[in-house]
Amino acid sequence: MSHPDVIVIGAGPVGLAAGMALAGQGLAVTVLERDSEGPAGTGTGGPAAAARAWREWRRPGVNQFRQPHILLPAGAAVLRSALPDVLTELRELGALPLNLLAGAWGLPAIGGRRPGDERFDTLTARRPVLEAAFAVAAAKTPGLTLRRATAVSGLLAGAERIPGRPHVVGVTTQHGQEIHAPLVVDAGGRNSPVGALLARLGGPPPASERIEARFVYYTRSFRSAGSIPPAQAPWPLTHHDGMSAIVLPGDGGTWSLGLIISSRDRALRALHDARAWERAAALFPVLAERMQAESVTGIQAMSGLNTRSQMTVVDGTPVVTGLLSVGDARAATDPQFGLGLSVGLAHAAALAGVVADGGLNDAVKLALRFEEATEQTVMPVYRRLRRWDAHRMAEIDALLAGRPYETHDPGWQLGNTLDALKLSDPDVLRAMADVACGLAVPEIAFSAPAVRTAAAAATGAGSPPRPGPTRADVLAAIQDGTR
Repeated sequence: MSHPDVIVIGAGPVGLAAGMALAGQGLAVTVLERDSEGPAGTGTGGPAAAARAWREWRRPGVNQFRQPHILLPAGAAVLRSALPDVLTELRELGALPLNLLAGAWGLPAIGGRRPGDERFDTLTARRPVLEAAFAVAAAKTPGLTLRRATAVSGLLAGAERIPGRPHVVGVTTQHGQEIHAPLVVDAGGRNSPVGALLARLGGPPPASERIEARFVYYTRSFRSAGSIPPAQAPWPLTHHDGMSAIVLPGDGGTWSLGLIISSRDRALRALHDARAWERAAALFPVLAERMQAESVTGIQAMSGLNTRSQMTVVDGTPVVTGLLSVGDARAATDPQFGLGLSVGLAHAAALAGVVADGGLNDAVKLALRFEEATEQTVMPVYRRLRRWDAHRMAEIDALLAGRPYETHDPGWQLGNTLDALKLSDPDVLRAMADVACGLAVPEIAFSAPAVRTAAAAATGAGSPPRPGPTRADVLAAIQDGTR
């Protein structure tokens, strides 16, 4: 039997961030991870270690492990303030220093860099490389023990703190070992098994929401011969007629390109074929000019990433004590905006702050205070992206039905108007970037006088048309190769 102060289930970036932040308070933390060991030698840093992480590491529990990935400036800000050792390890592994606005500074309408643009600075790397940096930093953290290939098979219950509500006092591993702790943290991601384990203990269920996002991702990664990435795109994610395009730089002269469609658009599922994907991607200038390089993956398809949340404080009372959920285990969103990691890191930092302020002795108070912190850090982003998903899917459904999309939601119309203006107005660009990078909420960023003036001048009937090739153009390009 083992008795740490905190057990963290899941050794992804958010789980390790929570573990390191709590261990930094002098707590003994055990992190349990169901997947096996990472590649050897990543602690030495450098391009060779990064290449091993990408080539050798397998994470069956993480569907998006080799999908496009980015650490947004909000996440980098959390690391700078709370976990600077992770940034050090990222630099050692060759993460790419990046300012999210740098690709737009050269546009005539934007007028170059402004004071304050440093808030958009970050470091970015492919997901295996980023996870390797977190793992190396965690291994160097006093008080933190990381055990891989150790799945959690059950939750241990103790004396109830609230009548009729289970109180978790530890876990049982797949090897039959019992590990006791005053706090168990679920950082198992969107596919965490902890919800099912909690149901075995009885008591009222969490308030859960699960919405099928219905987006399908077709992505491919590339590498330049001289380890120098192409020029940065003016904006990494663009929305078009029935699909979206994404461009994300990575470490070591690599980058990822992707097309995102609705799962209901069966004709566009032909994008899983490399030749069809190439013909379609060539219609988008921002993708076409970045395809003339060595591809390091085939077409990687990903789907089934539901938007979901699981609230363990219902009507002001915890349904369980001794167990808290962070990151995607608490609320998972559409990953095309890249906000999951940054929001998860902020959530992990919020957990550490709540524990630092109140300790671990009062499990009820801890649950209530952490729910308050979750409402401040996670749920506004979750609700905003949930609304965006619903509108975007309805817009694509209308396109497939041959009718215009109509909505009376002013937020959707304002967002589309500002999105269309962002590369022609420096104030709108920075407002959009503050929201996209997780640095501000729309209610504040879009209320600036210059932004309101620009939006009012551009607002007409309905949303502006989507730029770039139409869905019909893409279908024609795909079908040309099958005739």
